[in-house]
Amino acid sequence: MSEFITQDFLLQNKMAKTLYHEYAKAMPIIDYHNHLSPELIAGDYQFKNITEVWLSGDHYKWRAMRAFGIDEKYITGSASDKEKFMKWAEVVPHTLRNPLYHWTHLELKRYFGIDELLSSKTAEAIWEETNRQLAQKSHSANGLLKQMKVEVLCTTDDPIDSLEHHKSISENRDLVKTLPAFRPDKAYAVENSENYKAYLKKLEVVSGKTIENYSQLVDVLKNRIDYFDAHGCRLSDHGLEQLYVIERLDYDIEALFSKLKKGIALQKGEVHYYKMKTLQHLCKYYSEKGWTQQFHLGAIRDNNSRLLSTLGPDTGFDSIGDFSQAQAMSEFFNALDLNNQLAKTILYNLNPSDNEVFATMAGNYNDGSIKGKMQYGSAWWFLDQKDGMEKQINALSNMGLLSCFVGMLTDSRSFLSFPRHEYFRRILCNMIGKDVENGELPADEELLSALVKNICYDNAMGYFGFEVR
Repeated sequence: MSEFITQDFLLQNKMAKTLYHEYAKAMPIIDYHNHLSPELIAGDYQFKNITEVWLSGDHYKWRAMRAFGIDEKYITGSASDKEKFMKWAEVVPHTLRNPLYHWTHLELKRYFGIDELLSSKTAEAIWEETNRQLAQKSHSANGLLKQMKVEVLCTTDDPIDSLEHHKSISENRDLVKTLPAFRPDKAYAVENSENYKAYLKKLEVVSGKTIENYSQLVDVLKNRIDYFDAHGCRLSDHGLEQLYVIERLDYDIEALFSKLKKGIALQKGEVHYYKMKTLQHLCKYYSEKGWTQQFHLGAIRDNNSRLLSTLGPDTGFDSIGDFSQAQAMSEFFNALDLNNQLAKTILYNLNPSDNEVFATMAGNYNDGSIKGKMQYGSAWWFLDQKDGMEKQINALSNMGLLSCFVGMLTDSRSFLSFPRHEYFRRILCNMIGKDVENGELPADEELLSALVKNICYDNAMGYFGFEVR
């Protein structure tokens, strides 16, 4: 059988090969948004087997296994790690044309030097070889990151997090630089008043302050931002279906908070108002701190209530939503910009029909103060595959400046996900090479290589202001 992941994988022309091999390939990785565990990095965790590092928490693989008819026992259930891996190996040959097929074999090759295609026939040997390597120091949590030349990564952390593991990482220069990112979604998740009351108690405990009114809540959140900032945080992140148009401006925010403290459910308009007013307070403070704020918009979550009740949230039952986005984004960002309180911002959309909406919205708030101040972010979640990346790159190129783009991220819980940066870089180089081949871009290697290097690494370093170890 011929090698599948060749050195020119996805590179279909001479210029693409030159740009990737001579410039993109060797560049370090800045992964400014992921969901990796700082605890595992701090302890330089040694994974027990390939299932633990590769299948645990991977919603993409879980969805594929369910689609193929694999029983939940072998996905999130009681089966042994080896049984779960064998079931995944059985499914892989049937993922053809799904990005999982590419990612699976890229990851096996890059981390373990395995060229064989994964299937039931090869599963036993691959199980043994990957586990043999995972027992070595080169394949610890930090070893895996260093193999991919990861220089800086940013985790996703709730305001109540102590950041104790980030402290440990910062004190050990042998570990990959890992910074927190502030994710305050639960601070305005007021759809369930009882859950919200419980979260407020946790905020009180971690801050050492009572929260009896809304003003005190805002003060506590600002204090947590200060705490995160002191521990190297430079980004916030927010996951919402959409930003909301506030149709009424006469709600009393303190009265709404009082309702929540009493366990009284808010009406839909009150929920939207509370979320947006809280976000405004947070965003103004991000601007004061010089942070970058990220907005992940467009997911409709927990669609399968039957399986949600047995497996819980974040188990693979989310999808692309079709929310109205433009007007609310305009009102929200314009209100901040009017008072010069709009921080550097990255917008990520999940519905590809909104690509141009998001790309043009970003352009409204680039005011010349910062290169690429508002970014149309990389293809996200269901879109971080070849077709989705190409469409995002094309929309950004047509509506803005690709040259200012801060590039790819993993948005992943897996320590084996970093070949996605390679995947993106190959796709980017191939698109540029095709344009050269078609006579749409000049065959100027110096000009084009600068573009590639900026997108792969240099823009992110300048935009976020990270310092490498």
